[in-house]
Amino acid sequence: MGQDLTGKIAYITGAGSGIGRATAIELAKEGVHVGLIARTESKLQYVAEEVKAYGVQADYVTVDIADIDAVNQAIDQLRANLGSADILINNAGVGSKGNLVDAEPEEWKRPIEVNVFGTYHVTRAVLPDLIEKNKGDIINISSSNGLKATAGSSAYSASKFAVQGMSEALMQEVRPYNIRVFTMNPSLVATELVFGDQLEQKNENKYMQPEDLAEFMVSQLKLNQRIFIKQSLQWATNPF
Repeated sequence: MGQDLTGKIAYITGAGSGIGRATAIELAKEGVHVGLIARTESKLQYVAEEVKAYGVQADYVTVDIADIDAVNQAIDQLRANLGSADILINNAGVGSKGNLVDAEPEEWKRPIEVNVFGTYHVTRAVLPDLIEKNKGDIINISSSNGLKATAGSSAYSASKFAVQGMSEALMQEVRPYNIRVFTMNPSLVATELVFGDQLEQKNENKYMQPEDLAEFMVSQLKLNQRIFIKQSLQWATNPF
């Protein structure tokens, strides 16, 4: 039999919109209390109200996950207000497009700071609680660009390849504590990060939706504790 998620506590980064928001709602439907992490307070407030409608608790913190001190304070706040995490979903990330030689150094560094160091900062702050419980789940959202780079994606691909390596090492470090580390690698998903102002024009029957990934994550978390899917790759069936 699979696991019942009722009563568990999940922290989700990038929770103000897109995959993070959809995941918070899907987990709330399963009776999971959620700690929401993102940079925009108004979006977090909205998602928190959506989540509470399912009868679970929600708390939120605004933070730039590239700032380790701010992250540590934010996790302390969630822990005090909601409880320590059973599930961590590292979803927050930024994109980058452009040839390596054309990108300004600060612009090129930003995906590394957020996608790599941000994931490290949040995981480092949450992991001791999972180790103490001797059980837990970490889901890192990488990208198909973390498995195969494309021209014009040097910064983004570098960051997502790094997430793959970090996840692979972490998975082996924490298995003795019954902690599972899943890495997901979606291709194009209909989010603001990918399509910006053009998002509403994208055909829902053609492009993967945030809800698709949220459903997939919940199904992974429900797997019996003795098994997990280390790495998965998600594709739209026919986006042409």
